Amino acid sequence: MTIVPKGYEDLLERPLFAHLATIRPDGRPQVNPMWFAWDGEFIRFTNTTTRYKYRNVQANPEVSVSINDPDQPYRYVELRGTVERIDPDPTGAFFSELAERYGLELDGPPADAPDRIVYVIRPHSSSHQ
Repeated sequence: MTIVPKGYEDLLERPLFAHLATIRPDGRPQVNPMWFAWDGEFIRFTNTTTRYKYRNVQANPEVSVSINDPDQPYRYVELRGTVERIDPDPTGAFFSELAERYGLELDGPPADAPDRIVYVIRPHSSSHQ
């Protein structure tokens, strides 16, 4: 059984931007729009080990993800979950997969590929409008 509310699956299937919120070590939130992929169980994001978000997730793996429908701006889904794994992606393969999903043509791996990682998040609750 998926945590995604019935009728909101399209927001995870379309190449929309998700706002990934993490908690900084000082307890304040940090949120950024990001590319993502959903497989029906996990939502995955690419990032690097050199960014603040990486340090945030290491300190506190609880996150929230919000995705709104650009065609109906008040329609959204929020998923709250836990980063279960942080997988290394030193070739930038997942970044390249997302780039293709979002219609970006790459000429080789990203320059920061050696620092690339993948957040693998299991949602445990949701809300929607």
